Amino acid sequence: MALEMNSQLGSIDISKEVVATVAGGAATDCYGIVGMASQKQIKDGISELLKRDNFSRGVVIRENEGDLMIDMYIIVSYGTKISEVAYNVQSKVKYQLEKLLGLQVESVNIFVQGVRVSNP
Repeated sequence: MALEMNSQLGSIDISKEVVATVAGGAATDCYGIVGMASQKQIKDGISELLKRDNFSRGVVIRENEGDLMIDMYIIVSYGTKISEVAYNVQSKVKYQLEKLLGLQVESVNIFVQGVRVSNP
């Protein structure tokens, strides 16, 4: 399923996989993030770090009456303030999706799946 945008020149279909990759890439660039986690911990392994090509397993994109809502499952670095890291991820993901894809994001929900000591 794809997100559809209409303009006077035609329509644009953006795959949810592309949105998930952009959102996951923006999130992993934030300070305090060790990586993305799978939303299905039991099935995929507890707090397994996802690689760039699997970000869609840790990002859920929902569309309701034209509003775009994103759920992100992350693993944060030990010793960081979780609320600040989550706020930074929300801000950066929303900004990147609006800037790169032209999507209006209603909400970015963060679910912290674990805390790990990051490697220097």
